[in-house]
Amino acid sequence: MKQVTNTVLMIRPVNFRMNEQTAVNNYFQEDLHLKNKEINERAQKEFDEFVSKLRSVGITVIVVDDRLETDTPDSVFPNNWVSFHDDGTVAIYPMFAENRRQERREDIFDILEEHGFLIKNIVDYTSAEEENIFLEATGSLCLDGINQKAYCALSPRADEDLCIEFCEDFEYTPILFTAYQTVDGKRLPIYHTNVMMCIGNTFAVVCLSTIDDKKERNNVVKNLKEDGKEIIDISEDQMNNFAGNMLQLKGKNDASYIVMSQAAYNSLTNSQIERLKVHGNILYSPLDTIETCGGGSARCMLAEVFLPKN
Repeated sequence: MKQVTNTVLMIRPVNFRMNEQTAVNNYFQEDLHLKNKEINERAQKEFDEFVSKLRSVGITVIVVDDRLETDTPDSVFPNNWVSFHDDGTVAIYPMFAENRRQERREDIFDILEEHGFLIKNIVDYTSAEEENIFLEATGSLCLDGINQKAYCALSPRADEDLCIEFCEDFEYTPILFTAYQTVDGKRLPIYHTNVMMCIGNTFAVVCLSTIDDKKERNNVVKNLKEDGKEIIDISEDQMNNFAGNMLQLKGKNDASYIVMSQAAYNSLTNSQIERLKVHGNILYSPLDTIETCGGGSARCMLAEVFLPKN
């Protein structure tokens, strides 16, 4: 299994706004008090600038426009409903918010096939929604493809049994824990693993202070160290600026890029930046509107394509 790809799928928003259905447990979302039309226009501008920066370094970006006829304010975050694996398998996942379920589109698989990718098999977990059981793809699962480990912060959007079922199907070892953030003085579960953790080829960015249980925290550290990852620990304040929401990708000549938002980059210390640069070039782009209203950042916008080519 590979850890880093040079191809991503991105969905260009047409109806982006704050999604009231996800705000119930995504404590990163805030209301911008702008008209939805203006919010969407700002999000499109951020999206287009991000895509052009990725393409400028040789990362292949397959852009698909969201559909106007469906009310899918969060479609810009495709990594929550699908994952594309290097054996030709596609997995489709059950999602917490009802209006996010319409983001799942079979025509996207046709588009990938038109780009020369091979889809051999589809594993569909969506029937779990009938039992109110959810696992939101690589939002819930931080996958270490090299060492076949799936790190998962359990939450209303990441069910333990379903995570274990995924791990059995895809031959991963589950590393389970609960991560918390402080909201109005209370410790509440973080909605997605990928806002507090990112795993690259040779490094991991992780907000260890969110894992309140010492045994769980030590287990995460032990697994990362065993696999030779340099651990770059971030603070909860940095996590709130989406510094955990990074992704390593490959550009031209297989150059390594660590992709994040400008807010994430600005929150890092000089020493953290220097440590990251050992593992790849840093690429960042302003995503303020998408982060504020959507409660997700750069990594959430990127669905990695590991599928084999025809």
